[in-house]
Amino acid sequence: MSRIYLDHAATTPPDPRVLDAMWEVYTRYWGNPSSIYLEGQEARHALDEARAVCAGLLGAAPREIVFTSGGTEADNAAIRGAAFAQRARGRGAHIVTTQVEHHAVLHTVEQLECEGFTATYLPVDSEGVVDLAALEAAVGPETVLLSIMAANNEVGTIQPVAEAARIARARNPAVVVHSDAVQAAGAMDITPQLLGADLLSIAAHKIYGPRGVGLLYVRARTPFQATMFGGGQEKERRAGTENVAGAAGLATAMKLAWEEMPARTEHALHLRNRLLYGLPERIPGTVITGPPGPARRLPNSFSCCFHNVEGESVLLALDLADIAASSGSACTTGSMEPSHVLTAMGIDPDLAHASLRLTVGKDTSGADVDRLLETLPGIVSRLRSLAGS
Repeated sequence: MSRIYLDHAATTPPDPRVLDAMWEVYTRYWGNPSSIYLEGQEARHALDEARAVCAGLLGAAPREIVFTSGGTEADNAAIRGAAFAQRARGRGAHIVTTQVEHHAVLHTVEQLECEGFTATYLPVDSEGVVDLAALEAAVGPETVLLSIMAANNEVGTIQPVAEAARIARARNPAVVVHSDAVQAAGAMDITPQLLGADLLSIAAHKIYGPRGVGLLYVRARTPFQATMFGGGQEKERRAGTENVAGAAGLATAMKLAWEEMPARTEHALHLRNRLLYGLPERIPGTVITGPPGPARRLPNSFSCCFHNVEGESVLLALDLADIAASSGSACTTGSMEPSHVLTAMGIDPDLAHASLRLTVGKDTSGADVDRLLETLPGIVSRLRSLAGS
């Protein structure tokens, strides 16, 4: 029996077309792009081509694209780079974010609090949508940065980033707006101008590209300081010899994702909705987490909690049945604490421990979903019986 992979929010299998593009760069353009001789200039040309592709897809200029080692570095660089640049200009030292951000954002903001900044963590409603009234009340003359994700990585909730940016700037025009679009890329329109974002983070491995590469969009004239030092690469915004093959892989993955987004979305919606409406019918005591309807949720994302069962036991049983799933963010696997996203949404911590996230991909089949729907009810029923409930 073949394995079924239903954790595409954690990472995606590399597309063969992406690997082909990377292999060409690895074998033909292996020089250091900072060198002036032929091999270096060939690598520089390949890097410039990748940057131009990424920029074009985001409606940006090539100079506004900074290649990074992934989404975590892009989030760190965006928040620290903007916060310190703003403070250096005397504009204040207050940061606003939400309680449901990825830990790459939350832990960075928490560290900045240890370095003299203050922070407000906005609450969300029961569906995980940020409280815009709380945002309006939080932004003041000392606020220098708003960081709000485009879509949540655990429950798939799509956030009103453009409206949040409008509210923040109405309160303080100097506020820099960052959006973590790592989970949203390839599933919705994340054009920075549409979102009102000055800074935007993407990771290649979420869109069938390689791990270890991402980008940060930095709108022209946005206050920003480098956070990595050692060389003049990326227009002195990120030191280090560039990963040219990785950049080519990211560019190819983005191009394919943007071109194929309508077909991928339709495919994902069909399969996801079978989970959204089918699992509660088959398993009593299922609590949907995130928006109950499909409109405010990423098209490939389903999440729920089960009463009277341990989530980790469900995952282990699914794995033994050759089905890969998750309880939430892959970055917190093994944590004994309930999901910060679910608790921020008001879900009881005991119930949050019984969470399940299923995210389909472009190669997930109807037969895969059939097998999950046939397998999971028996697993939950058996575990409840063993627990005496």
